[in-house]
Amino acid sequence: MSARPRPLMAAFALLAAGSLALGAAPAVSADPGPKPVTDFPHPDLRKAYDATVKYRSEQKAIDDGFMRTDDCVEDPALGGMGYHYVNPANLGSTDPTKPAAVLYEKDHKTGKRELVAVEWVVPDPNGNLPRPRLFDRDFDGPFDFEPVGPHSSLHAWIFKKNPKGVFAPYNPRVHCTPCPEDHPKA
Repeated sequence: MSARPRPLMAAFALLAAGSLALGAAPAVSADPGPKPVTDFPHPDLRKAYDATVKYRSEQKAIDDGFMRTDDCVEDPALGGMGYHYVNPANLGSTDPTKPAAVLYEKDHKTGKRELVAVEWVVPDPNGNLPRPRLFDRDFDGPFDFEPVGPHSSLHAWIFKKNPKGVFAPYNPRVHCTPCPEDHPKA
């Protein structure tokens, strides 16, 4: 099985279990966070950016139906994805302005979560739909795990540069645990 399905599995497992406390998320400051990617390889990525930049405020994402998770996804060999916040109303969307998930990384200096990417997820319950396309590219997958079942997904690293590319699933610059460079020596 590919390492790819784990991030949404955790998010959807929490969603399915109903264990998310929507009102319990700490507020995020108005600090704009990391610099976004500005050299978008497809014009519709600008639409995605414009529609989701408001989610630099974690609370705004929660207010708009994205369910907070406390599981951070990182693969030692591939990099990280961060914390997935899933909006069930956007599952199946291939609209650039309606991703199914927004991804955050914890700033290990401030403890606050910063928006790093967005992700589209298209379920395929029978496993026979053509692979979805967005931004002139095919989604990754198909993947199959519960509770989502068969699906395809596409990441867009539009809030934190990814040296592997805007559409790579993992970002080697995203970490769940503090990195040595996050803690300067005394």
